[in-house]
Amino acid sequence: MFIVSFASILHAGEKEPYHIGCAFAITGKAAWLGEPERNTAVMIAEQINKAGGINGHELVLHIEDTQGSNTRAVNAIKKLIKKDNVCAVIGPSRSGTTLASIPVVQQAKVPMLSCAAAASITNPPEKREWVFKMGQNDSDAARRIYEHMQENGIEKVGVITGTTGFGDAGRTQLKNLKDEYGIEIVADETYAPGDTDMTAQLISIRKSGAQAVINWSIVPAQSIVPQNMDQLKMDIPLYQSHGFANIKYAESAGESAEGSIFPAGRIMAAKTVPADHPQKEVLISYKNAYESSYDDQVTTFGGHAYDAMHIIAKALEKVGDNPAKIKETIENMEFVGISGVFEFSENDHCGLDKTAFEMMTVKDGRFVVLDR
Repeated sequence: MFIVSFASILHAGEKEPYHIGCAFAITGKAAWLGEPERNTAVMIAEQINKAGGINGHELVLHIEDTQGSNTRAVNAIKKLIKKDNVCAVIGPSRSGTTLASIPVVQQAKVPMLSCAAAASITNPPEKREWVFKMGQNDSDAARRIYEHMQENGIEKVGVITGTTGFGDAGRTQLKNLKDEYGIEIVADETYAPGDTDMTAQLISIRKSGAQAVINWSIVPAQSIVPQNMDQLKMDIPLYQSHGFANIKYAESAGESAEGSIFPAGRIMAAKTVPADHPQKEVLISYKNAYESSYDDQVTTFGGHAYDAMHIIAKALEKVGDNPAKIKETIENMEFVGISGVFEFSENDHCGLDKTAFEMMTVKDGRFVVLDR
C-alpha cells in the first residue's frame, strides 16, 4: 500500500507531536478527489507547523492511499488508529469507502471527518457518533437541482447515476424528494465506474420524453455523458451533481460540457462571491495559497480537506489530542469554511444546509454562478 508520512522540518519545542490520520483516494479512478485532498492537507500542516504548531505541538500527518477501494480504506484506517495512534482521521474521499469505514471508527471511538457527501454518512446520528463529514449533503444538492427545475418549468426528468456509493446515495435522494417538488422520473439508468459509453442509457432517456437529464456521479465517466448527449443530439438540459465540481471533469468533456448545470460550493466561483459574504476571505485565501503552491486549480474536494484540517486544529488547540474531547468540541463548534458555514451539534455532524450550494454552469470552459 502506498503510504506517505509527513512531518514538517520545523520542530515545535520539546512537546509531543499531534498525530492525524488521512485516508485519501490519491491514485485510482477517484484520484481527482483524493489528490487535491492530500495536497491541501499537507499544505495546511506546513502552514501550521511553520507558525509554531498547535500550542507548541508539531502536527504530523500519516497519509494512506485508499485507491478508492472499500477494503483498502478499511485497512488503512485500522492501521492509522492501531499502529500510528492518530487522534482523528480525515477522509476517506468517497461515500462508499466512508460508509465501509464507519464500523472501524465507531468501535475504536476515534473521530473521522469524511471528505464525502452522502447524507447517510452522518445519519442516523445515534449510529454515527464518531463520524463527521465536510461535504454538503447530497439531499441538499438534489433539492437545489429540483428547485432550479421548478423555476424553469421542468417536470419530467431522466436520471442516470454511477453505481458507486455516491451515485447510489444520490439516486435515492432524487427518488425520495421528487414528489415534494412535483418531479416525475420517467427514466432511471445506471452505469458502472469503468464504463466508457452511456449511449444506450441515454437513448432510453430520450425515448422516455424527459425534459432534462440528471447525471449523478464522481467517476471520470461522468464527463462522457455530455459527450454522448452531443453525439445523440439531445437538446435538453444536463444537470450534474455536486460531484462535477472539479474543472478537470469539464475539461475532459470539452465543448460538450458547456451549459451543464450543477450545485457546488462557492470555492468554484470564489472571485464572484460578494465581498461581505462570511466565506469570502477564507475562499480567496485558500484559492490563492493552493494554486500558488501546486500550480493547479482549486477544487471543492480539496476544500473538504481544508475544512477538516482546520476543524481538527481548532479542537486540538482547545482540548489537546484526546479523541473523545475532540469529538465533543466539534459537536459544539461553528466554523466558516470552504464548504460553507458549519454549525455542528450532537445530532448534526454535517452542520451545513442547502444554502451552502450555489447553482453553477460551465461557460467558455469555466465554472460560473448561474443566472436564474
